[in-house]
Amino acid sequence: MDTSDFRNGLSIIVDGDIYTIIEFQHVKPGKGGAFVRSKLKNVRTGAVIEKTWRAGERMDQAILERYPMLFSYEQDGEYYFMDPETYDMVPIPRSKIGDAVKFLKEGLEVTALAHKDEIINIELPFTIEAVVTDTDPGVRGDTASGGSKPATLETGAVIQVPFFINVGDRVKVDTRTGEYLERCKD
Repeated sequence: MDTSDFRNGLSIIVDGDIYTIIEFQHVKPGKGGAFVRSKLKNVRTGAVIEKTWRAGERMDQAILERYPMLFSYEQDGEYYFMDPETYDMVPIPRSKIGDAVKFLKEGLEVTALAHKDEIINIELPFTIEAVVTDTDPGVRGDTASGGSKPATLETGAVIQVPFFINVGDRVKVDTRTGEYLERCKD
């Protein structure tokens, strides 16, 4: 493929690594040849880079397979996921998962990304619900002040929550930013 085939979300191979195109822009200056500016996200590490391509430059497209898996448990730095169709347990090292481990809980359905039958990363759902296991008690009268306090979730993640959240409350969290979204109704 070449730069005229660029689309947001397309995966390509650059310098031996797999990147997803976040955004791109074709530029035709008054002088000189056209080029394409792009922002690429490394699928394995999550790092974002900027790269400029000559118009028509060729590269390999990475074909990524996406399929659901269920998180089961963690043991000795390996995170075990179950394939819901075959019931096979697949170990994935922490290094491939990255910061997403702080939101993993038993039974959570994630999306595995595989390239040539090798799982290279997992994607969490955009939001999860989790129970608050530790936080300072709310102070009467502080409910409308708009402040926040740290709270530890059942997954081990520490997020900022409003003062009215107490231990045992279920909260919805954005897994991309780690931000509190709302308290869940039981």
